[in-house]
Amino acid sequence: MWVLLWLLLLFCAFSNGLSTRPDVVNVGAVLSLDSDVGKHIKIAIEEAVKDVNSNKSVLQHTKLQVNFKNSNCSAFLGLTQAMKYMETDVVAIIGPQSSVIAHTILSIAQEFTTPFLSLATDPTLSSIEFPYFVRTTHSDRFQMMAVAEVVGHYGWKQVTIIYNDDDYGRNGLAALDEALYAKRCRVLYKAPIPPRKLDRGGIMHILVKVALMESRVIIVHVHRGVGLQIFSLAQDLGMSIGYVWIATDWLAAALDTAPPLRSQIMMNDLQGVLMLRQHTTDSERKRAFMAKWNHELAVGSLGLSTYALHAYDTVWLLAHAIDSFLNEGGKVSLSNDSKLKSINGSKLHLDKMLIFDDGPLLLKNILETEFVGLTGLIKFTSTRSLVFPAYEIVNLIGTGRHIIGYWSNDSSLSATAPELLNKSSGNHSSAPIELNSVVWPGEALSTPRGWVFPNNGNLLRIGVPLRVGYKEFVSQDQGVNSFKGFCIDVFLAAIDLLPYAVPHKFIPFGNGRENPSYDELVYSITTGMFDGVVGDVTIVTNRTRIVDFTQPYAASGLVVVSSVKILNSGAWSFLGPFSHKLWGVCAAFFLLVGIVVWTLEHRTNNEFRGPPKRQMITILWFSFSTLFFAHKQSTVSTLGRMVLLIWLFVVLIINSSYTASLTSILTLQQLYSPIKGIDTLKNSQDVVGYQVGSFSEQYLYGLGIPKSRLKPLGSLEEYATALERGPRRGGVDAVVDERPYADLFLASQCQCRVIGEEFTKSGWGFAFARDSPLAVDLSTAILTLSENGHLQRIRDKWLTTSSCSSDNTEMQLQSNQLHLQSFWVLYALTGSACVIAIMMHFCFICCASRNNEIEISHSVDPNLGESSRSKRMQNLWSLIDDKGGSRRGRKRRKLEEIASQRMKGPGSST
Repeated sequence: MWVLLWLLLLFCAFSNGLSTRPDVVNVGAVLSLDSDVGKHIKIAIEEAVKDVNSNKSVLQHTKLQVNFKNSNCSAFLGLTQAMKYMETDVVAIIGPQSSVIAHTILSIAQEFTTPFLSLATDPTLSSIEFPYFVRTTHSDRFQMMAVAEVVGHYGWKQVTIIYNDDDYGRNGLAALDEALYAKRCRVLYKAPIPPRKLDRGGIMHILVKVALMESRVIIVHVHRGVGLQIFSLAQDLGMSIGYVWIATDWLAAALDTAPPLRSQIMMNDLQGVLMLRQHTTDSERKRAFMAKWNHELAVGSLGLSTYALHAYDTVWLLAHAIDSFLNEGGKVSLSNDSKLKSINGSKLHLDKMLIFDDGPLLLKNILETEFVGLTGLIKFTSTRSLVFPAYEIVNLIGTGRHIIGYWSNDSSLSATAPELLNKSSGNHSSAPIELNSVVWPGEALSTPRGWVFPNNGNLLRIGVPLRVGYKEFVSQDQGVNSFKGFCIDVFLAAIDLLPYAVPHKFIPFGNGRENPSYDELVYSITTGMFDGVVGDVTIVTNRTRIVDFTQPYAASGLVVVSSVKILNSGAWSFLGPFSHKLWGVCAAFFLLVGIVVWTLEHRTNNEFRGPPKRQMITILWFSFSTLFFAHKQSTVSTLGRMVLLIWLFVVLIINSSYTASLTSILTLQQLYSPIKGIDTLKNSQDVVGYQVGSFSEQYLYGLGIPKSRLKPLGSLEEYATALERGPRRGGVDAVVDERPYADLFLASQCQCRVIGEEFTKSGWGFAFARDSPLAVDLSTAILTLSENGHLQRIRDKWLTTSSCSSDNTEMQLQSNQLHLQSFWVLYALTGSACVIAIMMHFCFICCASRNNEIEISHSVDPNLGESSRSKRMQNLWSLIDDKGGSRRGRKRRKLEEIASQRMKGPGSST
């Protein structure tokens, strides 16, 4: 009974639920039905409505009805048609398809809480600004990221953009500009197309301006009608060979929606063009719909574009959302807006406008809906964007469309479709990007360089430092605006190797009275004063942050230059090979070895015995005679021979080193300077000179040398004068400058030398604006000059060899004096041998003394008592000083001494 009652209640509730569902749910659509895209979107929507209504699992017994209104590509008409829907019971509006119309219509959507499901791609259409805006296709922000990725993949650094001067074009341009900046590319020229219709003459005028620009990479982001005219006129102007044309998905929509015959005619003006098209996942359902489209729906009159597929999925999205909306108790109820009642009586009849009461609930269900449609997975992210945005990069060749690769937000560029790439294992982010081959405009197979020098009659402005000194590197001819020098010749030789002409003009920088600031010269490139800088410009870190340099054409590093003195060999030159400390250690070890050998040989060798005076003379003579291997005393003990063998080896090394060093001192002329390198300058109070305008001033200041010790110098003559005078007469102790300047200075100043080694490593290069392709090409040319020897010939032409005598090349600034650290291992070995030998020798003596005492104690009267400590010491000394004999003889003599002591004992005195 209770079961029957429960089933009855359940049936009543179900019946009541069905009765609350409306029979028809009305949906509006605002489309540009006069356009090909609008026409085929309408066909796709109608087909989707049929499929939804025939599928009872979605809306059950509720029918979905879509009413179409034509905006006729007009923002005003679109707004008017949308306002008409606000007087009806529509729960949502599909459209508008145009970004320009969307900005106008969506401003009213929030007021009436009606969701708009739009195919507009304008990236600025935000859900924050328009809460009831739902984009059912992909934003142009992703498309522009794909375009930037393609530009970066081929290494192009600057582009020209042709765009419609409306919301669609300007906002797409802003997104592209941002994406290109992330790839270190820049928009060189922006060519806007006015919203009003242009004739062929107006479009041709714009294209002529584009042709005069430097960039040959042209991105076209316009509407269909203008875009096709642009490509047709570009062919007439010969803008094909050497150009790169990239079209956004407007071109794909135009080709896909055009009939086959018309599409083939359009392809004649599009050979070699790259275009982007939204990628949709391949599936059986999609292929079945395409077949149905071609044979039943459009019957060859219209092609099928991705916009039609997204429109079809939009209807299904709305059907699923409405079904969930009704299941959650939502009602299609509308009411008047209280804010508009005050305008009652107006001819606009705004009081008839209705508000969809449960619009927020339907919007929530739309955003939470998830299903698989013709285009793939339909699901919204937290930012209300469809998941998995992806684009195809298509190369138009002949009458076909060749897909060279894909771009997706997850895997970036790839030759594999994103859905297949995601299924494969492994991390693809680190793999090198490889796209399929491209046939470029003019049937070129090699990738275009992407830029040329502009044909607008403007010459490349090259800044040249107006130097005061060292004019061998760069100088201006008197009375004419031309330059010469080593740097100028290298630049001219490099541009001669380029496969294109480089029209340029040199512009002097500086007042001619002092060297200009090279940092300011390089910075002038960023301000637009110069297009590049040619001269003796050092590549340093702070400059590379603002400009690009070529490959270095000259090695450069900071060195210390100082005056040196010639040290003549005098009467005491023979002491020069060794330092004072080394002489002292040598003398000490000679004495030490003599004493050790005497100690070891004294007991057993008659040559080391005798009166004290004789023994002292023997020690001294033996010690110093080993220096010449002239010692006449022979060693007998094993320990003595061991010590002497090691010492003679050390003497051999010391003797050879002394001879070699003394020979070098007496045969080579010695140079001396109290400055030993940059460390000496840092830790002293010496005055240091530097070249005016050079980066060396800031470098020295960064090392901790105060500016009070830094003195600016401007020319070779000032260098020589300052070093000659010294700090006491207003000069300097040393000059810190780059190696090329130092070499040129030392070529005529023989009394100066480079002290120490280079303490920085750098080079000279030509500077250009960031991402300038000319810097890359000139780098290749400089490497070619270096490889074929032409760079060295230019160097030999301008930078003369030394005029100093050839004898000076043999002068050595580093001292030939030997120091203790060169021999400390040998001395440590000798000292260790001496210590070990002495310790072993005394161990033997102590053992012999102990044994002797034991034997004597067993042989004497026990009543005599123990010997005193002094007697033990006397016994030990007798063993050290006594000439070693037999053990029995030593014992007999000891017994005789004890017997004599007995006779002198207490008993004899009584």
